[in-house]
Parts: sequence; C-alpha cells; structure tokens
Amino acid sequence: MAKFCFRINSKPWADFALALILLASPAWAGNRENAVVRAVRQVGPAVVNISLEYEIRKRINPFSEFNNPLFEEFFKDFFDPGVERRFKRNSLGSGVILEGGHGYVLTNAHVVAKTGSVTVVLNDERAYQARIVGTDPESDLAVLEIESSDPLPGIPMGNSDDLMIGETVIAIGNPFGFSSTVTTGVISAVNRSFRADNRTYYDFIQTDASINPGNSGGPLINADGELIGINTAIYAGAQGIGFAIPIQRAKRIVSDLIAYGEVIQPWIGLAVQDLDPSLARYFSVSQAKGVLVARVEPDSPASRAGFREGDVVVAIAGRPVASVEDYHARMRDVSIGDPLEIRLVTEGRERRVTLLSARFPMERADDLTLNLLGIEVGDLGDHRHRFPRERLQAESGVVITQVRKGSSLERTGVRPGDVIRQVEDLAVTDQDAFRRAIVKYRDRPTVLLLLQRGQQRYYLTVTLYDS
Repeated sequence: MAKFCFRINSKPWADFALALILLASPAWAGNRENAVVRAVRQVGPAVVNISLEYEIRKRINPFSEFNNPLFEEFFKDFFDPGVERRFKRNSLGSGVILEGGHGYVLTNAHVVAKTGSVTVVLNDERAYQARIVGTDPESDLAVLEIESSDPLPGIPMGNSDDLMIGETVIAIGNPFGFSSTVTTGVISAVNRSFRADNRTYYDFIQTDASINPGNSGGPLINADGELIGINTAIYAGAQGIGFAIPIQRAKRIVSDLIAYGEVIQPWIGLAVQDLDPSLARYFSVSQAKGVLVARVEPDSPASRAGFREGDVVVAIAGRPVASVEDYHARMRDVSIGDPLEIRLVTEGRERRVTLLSARFPMERADDLTLNLLGIEVGDLGDHRHRFPRERLQAESGVVITQVRKGSSLERTGVRPGDVIRQVEDLAVTDQDAFRRAIVKYRDRPTVLLLLQRGQQRYYLTVTLYDS
C-alpha cells in the first residue's frame, strides 16, 4: 500500500497553513460575534437557577403491592387504610438578578408557590438560600432576596412599551433542568391575552423563542441585552409559542412587593359593569364598547373628578377598555399616586378626565364588607360569649355577627356565629387580616371563602356586590 506524505517546503504554503490555524483559533472568533452573542455574554451571569425543596405527604396502602383491587376492597374495613409517608420533592425554575446590587431576584410566582426551602444558584455555581420578599399570583411574579458579601451581577431594565413586531429577542433559562440554555426568536405579538388554568392572562408578549418548563421566571431580553420581559411557561397547549410578562408591568409589581410584600391595588372609587347593546343605546354610546359606571363611591378620586353613574369608560391611559376584565387589567398597571387619564362618554359626548389614583382607605373596609358580602364581622375573642361553645370552635378567624336579609350569603345558609377562616389564599387570623383580604380582592367578581361551623369546615364561592 502506497504511503502519502505532505510536506510544506515553500513559504507560500507555510503562510497558507498558518492562516488556516489562525482562523480556527478563538482570537478569530470575534468575526462571528453578533448582537445576540454580546447580549448573552452580558446578561448570562445574572440569570439564576431556582430550586425549591418541599415536602409532600401520601398515604401508602399496605395491600397495594398485591395489585388486586378486590383484595384491597375486602380488607379496607378491617385495617388502617394506609400509612402516611413523607417525600421530598424538588421543583426547578429560573430567575434573574435585578440591577442595583440589592440581591433582588425576579421570577414567576408559580416557581415558588409551594412552601419550602428556596435555593438560588448563579452561573458561577455560587449558591444562596433565598428569602421570599413577596409573591403576586395574579400577575405570576415573585421577588426573592439573596445576601452576598461578594458583588452580584445584575441585568439592566429595558422598555417593553416600544417593542417592534419582528425584532430579535433572546430567552435564557433552565428548561428541563438544562442550565443556562439560550434560545432566540422574534416578537410575534404584543398585548396578547389567552386563557389557561381557568383564568385569563392579559397583555403578554408573544414570541417564537422556545420557552419550556424550567424557563419560567427567566429573562426575555432584546438585542441590547436589556430586560424586556419575564418568561412564563403557563400555557400548556403552546407549541412553538412562548409568552412573557412585559417588564413595564413587572416594574410596578416589583416596586410594591419590595415596599409592602404584596401588590397594593390602586383605588379611584368606581364600580363598573359590562356594557351590552341595549345599555349602549340607552346611554347614547354609538358602539357597545366600554364599561358602564354602576356606582361612584363618595369622597373618592372619581367623585371629586366629576364621575357619575351612567358614564361609560372607553379608555384608560390611552388603552381601550372593552369589558370589566379589561378595566381591571388596565387598573393593575397603575401605581398609587399616578396621574390617570380616563376617556369616557357622558350623555353621548366624549370627554377626558385626569385624576390621581389613591390607596383604599382602610377605615372604609367594614362598609366595603357590608356592600360586597352583606355581612358584619368581629374578632373571635370579643364575641365568644354570644354563641354556644359547640358552635364556635374555631381557633382563629373572624366571626360573622350579622347577615343582611336577602343577601347571597343569607340565601346559601350562612348564619351569625359562622367563622371565616380564609379569603382566597389569605389566612384570616383576626379582623385586621380580614379587612386587608377584602380590600385586596374587592375588584374580583367572586371570592372563595373558607368557613367553619362547629368542627365542620367548608368552602363557598361568593359573588361580590350580589347582596
């Protein structure tokens, strides 16, 4: 078999070989560096892996190993139905450290929804135990805090109000546990709304950059390496479609979570209802678009600005309002003290009104409870003597002292002496906690209450203002 040997004897061949070696070296890779590469290099260190260790309890049937349903059915009446076992589970998500050096990490609320120990791991493998500063399930955002004696990287904030359809975006996160995964795409749509988990999500950024479980809470950045959104993998039916929470909305929520530990809903003093074609004709609105002002609270920003029952709100801050859900979505983007321009129709004429949003006055919470639910409540300790001991066995909560006749709660069988233990996801420990919960959820069409009568507990969904 012949052997071939190639030798470089001439200088031109030597120069050519040297050029090939140099082109293959990392120093020449800079020719391929584009905006995406630079943005990832800039932002990558601020993207973190979030792991949550939590405990679940499960009853194990001792006869399950026989895999015979008839055998289990026969013995279930004679033996303990099972032994409770405890298991450790881990969930993974992503997050991003905010610029400013305070150690605040922004992520999705559902990433840290389960109670447990939260660990934040940086790109350089530094690991920290994190404290949950606050969560807002309504927007699916949460803020964590980590403490470090060493400097922490951070990501600069961008602007999601001037996004362009088709512009390049980059998603970074830990999908399926694969850390520091980068995907690219374009802005497919803005102000996108969709339904998932029996609720509607409003005004999301839609992108074709891959966003999978584990990406949740990671950043969506533009080609300049600026944070424009927080990725969320909540739309299970998505294939090739990703969604992100716009950073302009997230800024306001982050500010509230850091300052108060929760999001404070602004108050202007309006109660609104959907506008159907017959109501539109009655109130001289050319098209059935907008929401009808059903009530103006006295001594509120809206009453001082001249709002009246029968006005029709058609836009807030320049954004159209077509339904009650639209109205509340627009109001969620407003911070307390912000000047707010509202476009409305009064007796067929369009006008614009500017007012300042405020914080709901807590001294009105008891009146609000009466208007929303048709009940009066009090602290357990102040009213135990009024009700039989076997009726009032709750350890914490507020006791219902009065139920308005004809109210929805009265029609469902709620009576004085029943105890409210929880409102939505907020535990009620005393009357102040109940007031805070009612104020927080006052704009919802319904609320879920956990009530207790004697030793019996039951959940009840209540329609607000239907009393």
